[in-house]
Amino acid sequence: MSIYKRSSKLFHEATQYIPGGVNSPVRAFKSVGGDPIFIKKAKDAYLYDEDGNILIDYINSWGPMILGHANSKVVDAIIEKTKLGTSFGTPTEIETEIAKLAVSMVPNIDKIRFVNSGTEACMSAVRLARGFTGKDKMIKFAGCYHGHSDSFLIQAGSGAMTFGSPNSPGVTKGTAQDTLLATYNNIESVQQLIDANKNEIACIIIEPVAGNMGCIPPKAGFLQDLRSLCDVNNILLVFDEVMTGFRLAKGGAQELFGIAADIVCFGKVIGGGLPVGAFAARNEIMNYLAPLGPVYQAGTLSGNPLAMAAGLAMLQQLNEGNTYQSLLEKTNYLHEGLHKVLTVSGVDFKINQVGSMISLHFTKDVVSDFTSASKGDNSYFKKFFHGMLSRGIYIAPSAYETWFLCDALTYEDLDKTISACSEIVSEF
Repeated sequence: MSIYKRSSKLFHEATQYIPGGVNSPVRAFKSVGGDPIFIKKAKDAYLYDEDGNILIDYINSWGPMILGHANSKVVDAIIEKTKLGTSFGTPTEIETEIAKLAVSMVPNIDKIRFVNSGTEACMSAVRLARGFTGKDKMIKFAGCYHGHSDSFLIQAGSGAMTFGSPNSPGVTKGTAQDTLLATYNNIESVQQLIDANKNEIACIIIEPVAGNMGCIPPKAGFLQDLRSLCDVNNILLVFDEVMTGFRLAKGGAQELFGIAADIVCFGKVIGGGLPVGAFAARNEIMNYLAPLGPVYQAGTLSGNPLAMAAGLAMLQQLNEGNTYQSLLEKTNYLHEGLHKVLTVSGVDFKINQVGSMISLHFTKDVVSDFTSASKGDNSYFKKFFHGMLSRGIYIAPSAYETWFLCDALTYEDLDKTISACSEIVSEF
């Protein structure tokens, strides 16, 4: 494998014109060290970088490429739609086509509104929840990421009932005071916040399977208890399914866990790899949106025909095929293989998995929330990341990100990944 000479050159040039040399912070390799890899092209389960290296990809553009890169039906749909024009700023028939399909696949939604990113979807969902309920506050969970909107960039004080304070400059204290922070998988922390803020909480927003502190599954009964608390206290339950939507099942986490959310946010897979987000709910909630209702939300490129074409081609294949079972079998195979070689190595580890989302934590403790995820040995992870990269395997350059598998992976790819893991940990 060649060295990453051209990637390094491109990165250092980028730093002169782009803050940190990247347009999204995790791409910068800051938590693992070294310069990021610049990708030239991708196909199926593989990335081809600027230095001529071929990498097995376990990021898949952070989730959207569930069928693999450059899927022929998605690419063809984009090309054909591009020939007709790239943006009109007017309604198009394809928006209704993908909306109709999405509503048919996902339980508990009647209408869907398309936006341009997962961040925008979550931001709009919370605004809608506040407008519908007439209440201002929301509860979020430490370690759950819902985009970079001000309301979501909040850290906790010393106790569960402490008002949040901004942990990013530019977020006002006023915004922080309306955001309450609970502990993931801890229903008592949620109950305390509700008790301390009676009739003031509009919504609880949660990743039903967390993906930004590694893959963190919900404990048995946790989502059901959240649903019950929301029902009793007239609070809307918002599922951020930007990662899990159309990935864990046709109907996402709602289908997988049998939980009915009030508002659901989408991104990633629903756009087929193009910039798309969406939020959806039952009629009485969605009808509060302009132009029907008083809650304003708009976007010049929302429903962009290229993005709608890509998303429609993706959802049609997922709706008709056997992708979810195939992906589950491959992810289980990877899980079992990694578990076997890590157990033999004697290294402390935990593997979390839900469907085709999986993460490896170098810790002896169960990883069930942000605090336990933070106990992982980052020095081990850095060695592991660079060891995998040197062997042609690309995982997330952060210990706090889930891996996303695609169905284009072969069992030979999985065996190579397991073998690489065995070699690396033997050197720890």
